[in-house]
Amino acid sequence: MGTLLKFYKPLFSIRFSSFPNSLRSVQLRTHSFNNPKRRNPIRRCFSSLSPSSQPLINGTTLDKMDGNQQPGSPSSELWLHNTMSKKKELFMPKVEGKVGMYVCGVTAYDLSHIGHARVYVTFDVLYRYLKHLGYEVCYVRNFTDVDDKIIARAKELAEDPISLSRRYCDEFIQDMVHLQCLPPSVEPRVSDHMPHIIDMIKQIVDNGYAYRVEGDVFFSVENFPEYGQLSGRKLEDNRAGERVAVDSRKRNPADFALWKSAKEGEPFWESPWGPGRPGWHIECSAMSAAYLGYSFDIHGGGMDLVFPHHENEIAQSCAACKQSNVSYWIHNGFVTVDSEKMSKSLGNFFTIREVMDLYHPLALRLFLMGTHYRSPINYSDVLLESASERIFYIYQTLHDCENVLSQHDKGLQESIPPETLNVINKFHNDFSTSMSDDLHTPVVLAALSDPLKTINDLLHTREEAGNADRIGGCFRKDN
Repeated sequence: MGTLLKFYKPLFSIRFSSFPNSLRSVQLRTHSFNNPKRRNPIRRCFSSLSPSSQPLINGTTLDKMDGNQQPGSPSSELWLHNTMSKKKELFMPKVEGKVGMYVCGVTAYDLSHIGHARVYVTFDVLYRYLKHLGYEVCYVRNFTDVDDKIIARAKELAEDPISLSRRYCDEFIQDMVHLQCLPPSVEPRVSDHMPHIIDMIKQIVDNGYAYRVEGDVFFSVENFPEYGQLSGRKLEDNRAGERVAVDSRKRNPADFALWKSAKEGEPFWESPWGPGRPGWHIECSAMSAAYLGYSFDIHGGGMDLVFPHHENEIAQSCAACKQSNVSYWIHNGFVTVDSEKMSKSLGNFFTIREVMDLYHPLALRLFLMGTHYRSPINYSDVLLESASERIFYIYQTLHDCENVLSQHDKGLQESIPPETLNVINKFHNDFSTSMSDDLHTPVVLAALSDPLKTINDLLHTREEAGNADRIGGCFRKDN
């Protein structure tokens, strides 16, 4: 039993506190969370092929980034579905043993909903599994803290836009702590990276891919023939008003803003084109290049970002640097409500906080992992109830097992029965095979049933044996 737990426990190494407002509070051991309001210091990462693809910011290398990571050769093949090629591909990093991964973060103007939770649980699973395989990972996840939605919300609340965004960034970090998502290596914010954004726009303009109109700068999609390679869309499909802003000053309706001139009452920064602020898409191109270089391994986000955001990122980055290349574009499916995508714009969303008022946050995490990350998942109270019961069962089993083991200073010195060894080996194989096949978490979760049942059977057997010994001892005393 001790051997089985020793193998099994690292996969569920979380020690969590009960969530005070949950209907089911799982009370095992408290977890000492880091301060969720602490902003991570800027740490620089490398993931490059050549000097031309070095990060714009110089600093520490990947091997100095995380003292908890154990460097070494990856222990298993990993296949990931690449949105660019529309098929699963064998994962091969640009630098052996190291991975650079950029995931688009939230636009911080409100509490995050469970659609956001799915994105960041998905990439937390990938981050953890890459580290499990032995890779050193530089995981960059940004915050958008300069945006039209933030400005509009700040006006409603009569609050400074940067202050409002900072507050919701802190709320998001707290949500991620409760969902047991590991903090990324770096969490850059747009407002801290204006020089990098302005430098990239200047490079795009100098290379002939953008044009200035008054105080605005637009990217010219006609000057980039590969536009549409990620989404499969053609230029004639990109009609103005459909996720592309209407502006009669554009040369092509599909052209998008790199820099927006300042408007009264809005935050602005000085630039060669006059005071203003960046467009939405340029920020991620600039910040990913700043920390990972123009050429890195994984770029991820929700499926809704394939177009226009990631399509525009590719165009911008390649226009700024011809060597720009991302090996794997990975996107997770939507969370739906009555078969419609959950989103703030549709008003059919539940915030992470609202769900955690009813269920333990790990029940939400388990619910999200119970469907393959690329498939849509329909929000369901029934499924969340089931996940809540399941997470309680998992941790209660581990807790009961640890209680038994704690009664033996040197552990249980028992030989492993063949049937128990078979359970361990089968689960190990199921875990490795399923996770390495595009992160098939539902298969892994289903495979947990046999190890959990074996642990409980061993616990009950030991309990019955203990009861029999106590009864025998009482009988001997009476005689």
